[in-house]
Formats: sequence, C-alpha cells, structure tokens
Amino acid sequence: MRSFTAPLTEADARSLKLGDTVYLFGSIITGRDEMHIRALEYAEEGKPLPQGLEGATLFHCGPIMARNDAGEWKVLAAGPTTSARMNSLEPEMIRRFRLRAIIGKGGMSDGVAEAMKEVGCVYLAATGGAAISYAEGLRRCSGAEWLDLGMAEAMWRFEADRFGPLIVAMDAEGNSLYRKVSESLVRNR
Repeated sequence: MRSFTAPLTEADARSLKLGDTVYLFGSIITGRDEMHIRALEYAEEGKPLPQGLEGATLFHCGPIMARNDAGEWKVLAAGPTTSARMNSLEPEMIRRFRLRAIIGKGGMSDGVAEAMKEVGCVYLAATGGAAISYAEGLRRCSGAEWLDLGMAEAMWRFEADRFGPLIVAMDAEGNSLYRKVSESLVRNR
C-alpha cells in the first residue's frame, strides 16, 4: 500500500506500478464528458480555465452533492464513472493539462495509455458500487466550476483524506491490467 499527496509529481506517477494499492490525500477534481469538452474548448479558445486542472488528479465521477445550512457543499456519494466514455477526449486532456492521475472504472484505450506514457500519468481503478465509501475520503469540497453543466457534469474540487483504496490498473510505462487480461483470454481460448 502506498500513499501520495495530490497533486502528484511526474516522479510520483512514474514510480507506481501495475497492481499497486494507493490512497490519496490532497487535491482531487472530478470531471465527466461535458467537463472534458468545455475544458478543451476553453483551452483552444484561450479562455480562462479553472484552478486545479494543470497537473490534476482527475476523478471520472458525477458526485451527488448537497448544500448545508451554511451554504457549503458536501459530497453524499462519489462513485466512479465508466472511463471508456472519455477515451476520445482523454489523450488531449492528459497532454494539454499534464494530468498525473485519472481515477475511474473499467480502464481506457491504448491511445490514452500512450498519452499517459508520454506525460507521466497513471490510471487508478476505483471499485464500482462504493460511492459512499469514496465520498468519505473526499473530506471537503473546495469549490465547483461550470455548474451550468449540471451537478454530475460540473468540475468539483475536493480535499481528500485517505481516498481509496485505488489500484494502479494502467501505469506510466504504457502497461495495462485490462490489456493483460484481454490478451490472456485470447491465448486461453
């Protein structure tokens, strides 16, 4: 088991190997399809971008949020979204924003793996169905951007405290547990 404070450095990301169990502390942002599209459009158009994108740990998640009486946001549930939905957008996100870690479920394409290898980024697999447990690791919401996209598609910023467990399923050397399983299945037919 390894613990890291986000944002991770390139050296942190490159030190992680397939199968490592990771817990995160520090800054994590969320983003799904619409957040990716908007971030890339804003970057292309030279518009100001939200704080926290550069070098981010990006959680593919549409959290369920509520406001308390003081008007502060609190996360109720934070389950991982199927990451393959972002396969066409993620390579550019990784390269443009120098992402260091992506958290999600189900893995991502070889094109994403190549961008991870170039930049020094890892894919951390989260368990589906553990939304309440993951919410407990997101101790404090430190802000939200693009709420006009809707709660699930907005970019949320969190301060994490022992967020996990997460498994390194794609490393910064281009290796993928998903690819290994697929190749094994083909060989064993």
